[in-house]
Amino acid sequence: MDDFSEIQALRRELTQAGYEYYVLDKPTISDYDYDHKLRRLEELEAAHPETVTPDSPTQRVGGQALEAFSQVTHQVPLESLQDVFDFEELEAFDQRVRGVVQEAEYVVEPKVDGLSVALEYENGLFIRGATRGDGRVGEDVTENLRTVRSIPLKIPDAPPRLIVRGEVFMPKKVFHMLNEERERRGESLFANPRNAAAGSLRQLDPKIAATRKLDILVFNIQWIEGETLSTHLETLDYLKNKGFKVIPHYRCTQASEVIEHIVEIGENRETFSFDIDGAVVKVNGLSQRETLGSTAKFPRWAAAYKYPPEVKPAQVVDIVIQVGRTGVLTPKAVLTPVRLAGTTVTNATLHNQDFISEKDIRIGDTVLVRKAGEIIPEVLSVVLEKRPGEIEPYFLPKICPVCGAPVKRDEDGAHIRCTGAECPAQLLRNLAHFASRDAMDIEGLGIAVVENLVGAELVKTPGDLYFLKEEDIAKLDRMGKKSAKNLLTALEKSKSQDLSRLIYAFGIRQVGQKAGKILAARFQTLEALQNSTLEELVAVDDIGEITAQSILEWMASPQSRHLIQRLKEAGVNMTAAEQGSDQRFSGMIFVLTGALERFTRDEASGMIEAKGGKAAGSVSKKTSYVVAGEAAGSKLRKAQELGIPVLTEEEFLKLLQ
Repeated sequence: MDDFSEIQALRRELTQAGYEYYVLDKPTISDYDYDHKLRRLEELEAAHPETVTPDSPTQRVGGQALEAFSQVTHQVPLESLQDVFDFEELEAFDQRVRGVVQEAEYVVEPKVDGLSVALEYENGLFIRGATRGDGRVGEDVTENLRTVRSIPLKIPDAPPRLIVRGEVFMPKKVFHMLNEERERRGESLFANPRNAAAGSLRQLDPKIAATRKLDILVFNIQWIEGETLSTHLETLDYLKNKGFKVIPHYRCTQASEVIEHIVEIGENRETFSFDIDGAVVKVNGLSQRETLGSTAKFPRWAAAYKYPPEVKPAQVVDIVIQVGRTGVLTPKAVLTPVRLAGTTVTNATLHNQDFISEKDIRIGDTVLVRKAGEIIPEVLSVVLEKRPGEIEPYFLPKICPVCGAPVKRDEDGAHIRCTGAECPAQLLRNLAHFASRDAMDIEGLGIAVVENLVGAELVKTPGDLYFLKEEDIAKLDRMGKKSAKNLLTALEKSKSQDLSRLIYAFGIRQVGQKAGKILAARFQTLEALQNSTLEELVAVDDIGEITAQSILEWMASPQSRHLIQRLKEAGVNMTAAEQGSDQRFSGMIFVLTGALERFTRDEASGMIEAKGGKAAGSVSKKTSYVVAGEAAGSKLRKAQELGIPVLTEEEFLKLLQ
């Protein structure tokens, strides 16, 4: 088989396998085989770039990052639905419909809690996808939608033009995994799957969107040419046959059975892979919809029933403290069991001390509980008349319940955080951060290996990494002798990293990469930094009093001193690299924008800093130069407005040389 025939065969096989996996949820080949075939296709397309087509499975990984989204005017408005909050309002909706069309049949379906989008196809090819926006104008998120693997990039026997509407969402399982990963990295958590989906779909870098594993359920045809369909059920069947993932759990029914199906959806929503925020009732007949028309805001042929949040009393049996992977102490109320939204609830988050104090929640109180967004149990209020006599107000502990280190409240928020550098609760996050690319850059020490090492109790502090033995690593799952040798080689290599990386790797509050470089340049050795005073630290450019205090407290901690001693014993470098003699960019500030061809932004930033300059993220009057690559956007415009010199990549290279 020649390359071109193999490319066509692989595309057909991978497209079909993707449909079976992501749409039908019935995989026919293993993930390993799929990934192996996809890599082969990528190799063939790289060798024959002229064969790459927009519908190739290789085009789902995310393209070039954007500066901003362009606007899209919807050919057919994406209308919102009128909400109804009880069955009386629903019956009134039915009466209004029957006042215009007497023989109305309804389709009831779950209302997915996600982000509404329109997908446009021309001659079967996916050409554009846009968010709902205000219903008439949305944002072009085509490249991000290409990464949603349940969206067909090409449909068979297609009409000349087709526009469908669907709801992009993040599956519950993916949401929990994403939040766990963000917690390990010390990033803020998403409040719910809808927020996570919206934030992911609006990433300017499609490669980030591709990692979020978004999904979609299609529920409406907005526009179609060359086909005549008479009912909503027919449109759903049509979309299924074209390879779309269609809204499940729907039923066509008479008015007398609508409420029954709404109740059924509500009772079973915990079993769905996606979150819902109601049930949608739609007139089935498309011609009847045209007769009914729309108001200025809503279609008259549909309504969204909103399930009332259940609120029930429960007693606070205890308040326990959980220490997260970022060191945050989170209080949790242990409750007498109560049934809410189809599940039994036995605890609820109390967020922080401010939340507890504001609501005056005490152990022994009876509280009113509900599920926020139908997901997370929350305490609404205390039933004061049921308070059992004199019970003491509750305050979070002053030391970490896991490691005994002092706790400290964030200067810029309500979180109370453990200050221990070797706190077991923070170990996974600390190790992952310590080994990350911008810190000690220990190749092969990803989160899966970190979890393996911790699970086997081989590592209890980042310093222990440098005392690992090959035979112990080789026994771990998915490792073996070769992987163990590679990891030990990477660990040995990391010992010689610059002091600036080590400072950043410690994970000191307020101390990022930039501060690590500034501190290393100023103090030259870790010992000098350990012995520094508040006055000396505050005198350093870009180091404020809050950051200086964080450094001093971290350095004074017994756990931090133990970690540093362990690293010294391992032979980890604690001295700053000598500054290069070429400091031609000293005092200059550069801003990079657009796509550079010869190097990444990190590489370019490193070159600037090596010559004494600074790489900034935004343009201001203090900017010395803006380096503009392909598709430069708002930063380039601002530079031109301020009269800042703009360099092409070639001009930047000449400046470097």
